[in-house]
Amino acid sequence: MFRNLTLSLADITGEDYIRGLVEGCEFFGTLSRGDADALAHEKISFYPEAAQRRNDELAASVGRQIVSAVNDSNGGAPTDAFRHAENRDASPLGAYGCYRLGEDGKLYLIGKSEHYHASLGHSFPGYRLVDIARRLGVPNATHNNTRGYITRLCEKRIVGYANGISPDDADADARLSEVLSSDKPHVLNRVINLETGSLGVEAGVKMMLRRFYCCSPSPEAPKYAGKTPVFLVMSDTSGGMAGNYHGTTVLTQTFRGLWNGFYNEIEKAGIYKVVPVKPNDIADFEAKIKEYNTGNYKTAGFLHEIVMMNYGALKLTRDYLTCAYEACRENDTPVLVDEIQTGMWYRGLFLFRLYGLEPDFVVIGKGFPGGEFPASRIVTTAEYDNLDQFGALVTNGQEELASLSYLVTMEFAGANADEIERVGNAFEKGMKALVAKYPHKLTAAEGLGHEAALYFHTVEEAAAFTGELHKRCIDASAQLYKKNCVPAVLFKPPVIATDAVIDKILSECDGALSCGNV
Repeated sequence: MFRNLTLSLADITGEDYIRGLVEGCEFFGTLSRGDADALAHEKISFYPEAAQRRNDELAASVGRQIVSAVNDSNGGAPTDAFRHAENRDASPLGAYGCYRLGEDGKLYLIGKSEHYHASLGHSFPGYRLVDIARRLGVPNATHNNTRGYITRLCEKRIVGYANGISPDDADADARLSEVLSSDKPHVLNRVINLETGSLGVEAGVKMMLRRFYCCSPSPEAPKYAGKTPVFLVMSDTSGGMAGNYHGTTVLTQTFRGLWNGFYNEIEKAGIYKVVPVKPNDIADFEAKIKEYNTGNYKTAGFLHEIVMMNYGALKLTRDYLTCAYEACRENDTPVLVDEIQTGMWYRGLFLFRLYGLEPDFVVIGKGFPGGEFPASRIVTTAEYDNLDQFGALVTNGQEELASLSYLVTMEFAGANADEIERVGNAFEKGMKALVAKYPHKLTAAEGLGHEAALYFHTVEEAAAFTGELHKRCIDASAQLYKKNCVPAVLFKPPVIATDAVIDKILSECDGALSCGNV
């Protein structure tokens, strides 16, 4: 069972901040001082036993008709691409925990955490602290030059976890102070608050490019001015560019083979070059980084995920990444680990820490605000703090309530590392058991913990399996559109998933595999 935290807003922020907030309520006339103080100190149960039991109980109702279907002609005004992809039956009518009521009136299990970002499911009780903060007058809209107290606290908490410092550690304050003042390489102690993972990664790429080009007029030439920057990214299984995924900006889309004509002109002009490296093939990596640090080429950076959820949940091994990082250090090449997918789903909040890696950039989002707000962050070092303010910022990046959602999520996940890891291991074990049971249909189970994929022999089998799961109201997706990717069906249940939720997913997968339709 998960540990239920019981905290107030004052417990999160500290009393000095609350004192000013309460006095502000009295001044504005929104609440009396007594009512505001009581609200600021109201203890909220993050995930009480009753909520966990309800999550268990609802598993039995998945696929059932719960309410009447919504029958209307409201099609919205989407682009053709969005209209073609939509599944209005499964659109949310209501949601709780690991479940969603669809417009068809049926209960769905969110086996992919609503496309990978509802880390604490729906209606997580701990987020009531966000509602309380709003009632107390905490604004969300904030200027970039007036980053609020909660956002600054969030930045420090992120830096702490990124350096293996838990707020509960006896020496946490002293260690964090030392980290924040460090100018040593690979010490993550700078945070830029953005909105989406795409913008987070793009900010990292800009900092890499800054060593080749000036963002703003500068009297000093960049360190590698005149060289062609080369970005190393993960390849697909054939060595092409389709394996990596780092967002939807034009720049990073060229990294995965999109905008081909545009990219060809860029490469031809020597502006930058993208070189794919084969997953878990250190010989290929070492050969590429050697080749592209000669002549007019200079490796600008290595970008990678650890579990490639946009490429069949392929997991990069610890040994591979350790050796790749060593090669990057030897060739003055920064590393960006994209934890948009993995962040918050593993012990310590960051998977790179479990791998023992020391990246120069870490990008997070999705699971950290728990689906409550679009809010990404890039964490970097003093060495790569090389852009002016307008080099990477967004109007809404400093939202106070979004930062509070980060703090709530981090508090819960940090306190429940053991249970999150146990449930994730059970899910991974269950996936592997399905492969052993159905070797004539499945070739492998890939991923790590909650992030999982089942590999099929054929595209047709993977598509049929996904269709059968959708009939059973289990969210999963077939990754069949990726070039040279094994036919894969992907899962990523929320970290609040109980044993009953995991068992339900595995049971329905078993049923789908054993029926005659797959």
